[in-house]
Amino acid sequence: MTFTLVSYKAVTLIVQVLPLVLMCAAGTAYAAPGTFEGQNDIGRITRPGSVHHDPTRDTYRITGSGENMWGNEDAFFYLWRRVQGDLALTTTIAWEGKGKQAHRKAGWMIRSGLDKDAPYIDAVIHGDGLISMQYRRTKGAATTEVQSPVKAPATLLLERDGDQVTLSITGGDGQIHPVGTVTLELRGELYAGLAVCSHDSTTSETAVFSNTVFKQKDRVPEDQRLLESTLEIMDIRSGVRSIVRRATEHFEAPNWSRDGKTLIYNKDGKLNALPAGGGTPIVINTGFADRCNNDHGLSPDGKELAISHHGKDGKSMIYIIPRQGGEPRQITPLGPSYWHGWSPDGKTLAYCAERNGEFDVYTIPVSGGQEQRLTTTPGLDDGPDYSPDGAYIYFNSVRTGQMKIWRMNADGSGQTQVTPDDTYGDWFAHPSPDGKLIVFVSYDKSVEGHPANKDVVLRIMPTAGGEPKILANLFGGQGTMNVPSWSPDGTMIAFVSYRLLAP
Repeated sequence: MTFTLVSYKAVTLIVQVLPLVLMCAAGTAYAAPGTFEGQNDIGRITRPGSVHHDPTRDTYRITGSGENMWGNEDAFFYLWRRVQGDLALTTTIAWEGKGKQAHRKAGWMIRSGLDKDAPYIDAVIHGDGLISMQYRRTKGAATTEVQSPVKAPATLLLERDGDQVTLSITGGDGQIHPVGTVTLELRGELYAGLAVCSHDSTTSETAVFSNTVFKQKDRVPEDQRLLESTLEIMDIRSGVRSIVRRATEHFEAPNWSRDGKTLIYNKDGKLNALPAGGGTPIVINTGFADRCNNDHGLSPDGKELAISHHGKDGKSMIYIIPRQGGEPRQITPLGPSYWHGWSPDGKTLAYCAERNGEFDVYTIPVSGGQEQRLTTTPGLDDGPDYSPDGAYIYFNSVRTGQMKIWRMNADGSGQTQVTPDDTYGDWFAHPSPDGKLIVFVSYDKSVEGHPANKDVVLRIMPTAGGEPKILANLFGGQGTMNVPSWSPDGTMIAFVSYRLLAP
């Protein structure tokens, strides 16, 4: 009887445990603690992961293995829940121990499925402190990355707003720093949760997640979303981005004052002055010019402001007003004309104008008079801006079939292509105050014109030549950086990024 009873218990135990063992080997999900629904290993795993939730401290201690979350497929441990709609995901991450791999990863992940090659986007902290947003657009495709110049320790905030996903972080300085925004089409029911990868299939790594906040909202149609504008400044040496103003309104194209204390931007046809450190904007008096567009900028001495205003006929004309505001003085005799550059000696304006169906680069004396056409090649020539020594004018031209940055002598001679033919269309080049660098806006080459609400990158390159480098990934385009936006000391640039939010 005793032998039979023991055998029965043993058999019962095997019957109960064996399915769990088999499911674990197959990567099947199990019930999860806290606000999550499931937990399981993704991809080819030799060392199973685990999670422990401390409800008192509300922390998640997660151990994971896996070769990598990168390339065409992933291997990691995932603590997840099913989601739809918009998300705001916050967490603070601390690694346990020094770890074996500098590129072990832990963070938030939004994923279309639990397959190893599923489309996804994440926000992760690496073992060496690197913070990045990584994403795979389609099943089995290669992974792309946007790196943050700010390193851990930091709190991650990953937000999904429709097809836009944005990563921002709160660093050790307590300031919120944007990292980037990408457009990613992930449809239907998704998975969102915490991921840990050891970056080495032979070992496991452990991370502790605290201050983990999971907010989910219903999906809102794109045509019902509100536009949020963010005026940012970036230190070009470190790449750190900081927010100066963020509001649910549309504003564009910041200029920096000559003393570095003020930023000027346009909103609702008016120009606004805003302290460079943030604060309350003040509307600049532009007299009758109440339909100003995003083509405006200060004179070299900072005493006057060139503006572009749409008159009663709808055509943009260029005017000059005192820096502090006043009645506009008309400069261009014909329209449409869009201001873009002021010569270093303060005597000449450079602009884009349409005459007889062709858009070209023109100059005109500040005192008024005859305009001079500098480009004659068929197709759009736009965005002229002077080098600080006045010898050259940078502009963008579509004359080769792809919009690229060009340079010419100030009299229009010697027109030469500057940016290489690649996967981008380049717009609005602005030389640094020392003349050594140019920064510009780049669209995917499939995009026609310079529309708003597109994924774009800000790029920088030496004026002496070389490969452009990406400074920032953002959602924007038109209005982001149409006009000169370097700080007077040449250490920072100002620009505007956008998001489409649920009301």
